[in-house]
Amino acid sequence: MATVQFRLRSKANKNVSIKIRVSLGRGNDIEANTGFTINPKEWSKDTNRPKQNSAENKLIFNDLKKLESFIFQNLNKDLGEGGIIDFYWLESNIVECFNRLEKVDTGLIINHTQYIIDNANTRKVKGRNKLGLSISRVKGYKTFKNLFIRYQTDIKKQVHFLDINKTFVDKFINWLINTEDYSMNYAGKQIDNLKTVGLDAEKLGIPTNPFINQIQGFSENNDDRFIQTLSFDELEQIRTTEIESEHLNNARKWLLIGCEIGQRYSDLIKITKDIIRYKNGNMFLDIIQHKTAKSVTIGMKAPHIIDLLENDLPHEISLQKLNDYIKKVCKIANINEVVEGRKQNKITRRKQLGFYPKHELICSHSFRRSFATNYYKNIPTAVLIGITGHSKESLFLTYINKREDKDANAELFMKFYEDLNKDKAPQMRVVQNGTE
Repeated sequence: MATVQFRLRSKANKNVSIKIRVSLGRGNDIEANTGFTINPKEWSKDTNRPKQNSAENKLIFNDLKKLESFIFQNLNKDLGEGGIIDFYWLESNIVECFNRLEKVDTGLIINHTQYIIDNANTRKVKGRNKLGLSISRVKGYKTFKNLFIRYQTDIKKQVHFLDINKTFVDKFINWLINTEDYSMNYAGKQIDNLKTVGLDAEKLGIPTNPFINQIQGFSENNDDRFIQTLSFDELEQIRTTEIESEHLNNARKWLLIGCEIGQRYSDLIKITKDIIRYKNGNMFLDIIQHKTAKSVTIGMKAPHIIDLLENDLPHEISLQKLNDYIKKVCKIANINEVVEGRKQNKITRRKQLGFYPKHELICSHSFRRSFATNYYKNIPTAVLIGITGHSKESLFLTYINKREDKDANAELFMKFYEDLNKDKAPQMRVVQNGTE
């Protein structure tokens, strides 16, 4: 269980800094300055708080109490979302708790990133007629800012937009991949963020290096991607396995529904009977996707999913718990094939490539990919794209790690042609043989 403590690092007869120490267990402790100072004589060793013998001490006492509550609240939230809890996390939470302002140099990358975060609710969303960045996008900017602060600490320099030349970008990429051991996709995403922040600064007239326009993101080669999906046979194995635990049964229901509707966790978990519609005796689900704001309609024919949606809809569950529970569900169902993939190393907190039992690699994102993979080539791709919400076929194929199969497309056309014409009676026609 995490604990929060306040302490002084000096007994000098003068004001010293009050430290905050967050212990996460197993020797994993982080510490930072709170920004408050006090004379050690005014500090209570029994409570590890200021003595409440003056108005000033009472004010500091209340501020520390406020900070403790704020840290616990964000700690639980960020741990639940799989966030990295380190010195930079603690330092940024202290600043956020008290809304502290620092002298701003708009040419600094971290300062302009913070400007984007602070004005997220009034920013125009590209491609949409609306204002306000999504929660996930704001979280992405916060992650980028904290990561960049760490990089500046390593290179012992604050970075301005004018510093962003090819040499700088190459060194930053090297730090992301070789020093910090981030995946190719994650590193590429941070380079994209660097370019986005730089172009935004340029639009506002902040001096920038022209090389920012030449920055190019990158991602894993398709051949190096490892996508974990559950086949129809494995899903039936999971469906029919006896599971007594109530919370694991609840997770199993989400898994089965998710693999049949092809939506992200943020849309899956918000399913209620309100989005269910019937037409000509058939069930339809009308969903507005949270990430893209696209409206999609899913026709449902699978009897066991219809039964769940109508009579046994699972209750909402956090993403972290869902990911934990479905691994246990798949383990009980003997989804044990050893496959190659990436699994997070608890010590380094990085995903490590290796061979693992398949149930250890299944996560909520496997639902959507399983749907797309299982129905690919059995249902026209255009129909699947209309359900998953991908903007074009090339993105859909990349998503499931497939290349366009032109023969399969031609075969599918012939199949539909035969179905279209199977009930038509053959027509006789006269063929002349060239004689009178």
